[in-house]
Amino acid sequence: MDLGLRGKNVLVFASSKGLGKAAAQAYAQAGANVMLTSRSLENVKEAAKELQKDAEGKVLFTICDVSKKEQIEAAVKETVEQFGGIDVLVSNAGGPPPGTFETVTEEDFEWAYQLTLMSVVRSIKAAHPHLKASKGKVVLITSSSMKEPVDGLLLSNIYRMGLVGLNKTLAKEFAPDGILINAIGPGRIDTERVRTLDAIKAEKQDKSPEEMKAASEAMIPMGRYGEPHEFGNAVLFLGSGLNSYITGQHFLADGALTSAY
Repeated sequence: MDLGLRGKNVLVFASSKGLGKAAAQAYAQAGANVMLTSRSLENVKEAAKELQKDAEGKVLFTICDVSKKEQIEAAVKETVEQFGGIDVLVSNAGGPPPGTFETVTEEDFEWAYQLTLMSVVRSIKAAHPHLKASKGKVVLITSSSMKEPVDGLLLSNIYRMGLVGLNKTLAKEFAPDGILINAIGPGRIDTERVRTLDAIKAEKQDKSPEEMKAASEAMIPMGRYGEPHEFGNAVLFLGSGLNSYITGQHFLADGALTSAY
């Protein structure tokens, strides 16, 4: 099936591993030119090498810490210089650290604000002129916490919900220019971050990570964690030519785990 992405230019933030990498791989395999970013040169260089094997277009990379405004702007500039424009922006960032109201500090709040909320604002702000020119698409990778708070993830719960308001507002502002924007959050996808969170919970409950995973899977109606490529395919659809009228929406890829609408 032609997804209308051959020759299109896609910038995926925080894409050397995890969900960002899965999204980038989906676009690369669909024929798009893809720019990867990461704080780690070693990680992003290796990811680009891996993704290029199955890619039809170019897979390039640049260094970017998404908590830094100037680095976001530099990544957008590099993408435009290398590809000639931006058709799809996938905004992504590693999740803020776990914690409760009693354990997180004001410094934690500020850092999570820069990482989780302002990274999205800044990436869209920097890419907006180019998206306006291409009538492009924005996909925000968020979390299931944008619909239902997750125990022990206070910072994510706060700032992911802020992205809901941003998404809804920008959908209306961008629609006259033909720009579509949507958010998608993962449930329990088998990534390094989820394995780390499982390990933290397991230690607190004096269980093994395997026992914690089994307990988590028992709560998912589909009975298993999602695979990264399954999430990547959902991100791919929202930025593809098959999506021509969906905007301002908030989706979950969670195997029916979340009860909230």
